[in-house]
Amino acid sequence: MSAMSLRLPNSLHAAAKELAEREGISVNQLVATALAEKLSALMTLEYLDKRARRGRRTKFLAALARVPDVAPAPEDRLPGRPAQRPRPVRTRREAAKPERRG
Repeated sequence: MSAMSLRLPNSLHAAAKELAEREGISVNQLVATALAEKLSALMTLEYLDKRARRGRRTKFLAALARVPDVAPAPEDRLPGRPAQRPRPVRTRREAAKPERRG
């Protein structure tokens, strides 16, 4: 394990000390856990961003087209709303076109 010297505002140090006492852990453990959580969140965002850049709307729509067009299961319905058939997903190009009614 390695040591790290850290300068904190007095108010932040006092809050960390109080929270650590309430949680029954050391300030060191609190800071290590908080840092691990923050690193995990940032690394997850980075991973999702990389995955998103690889995605293609045409592939998404092709996969979505294979999903059956059925109403949601009862446990997936929003409370107080009747079962509705899902609306078709439209591409930007399709959404820009005026809908024909008649």
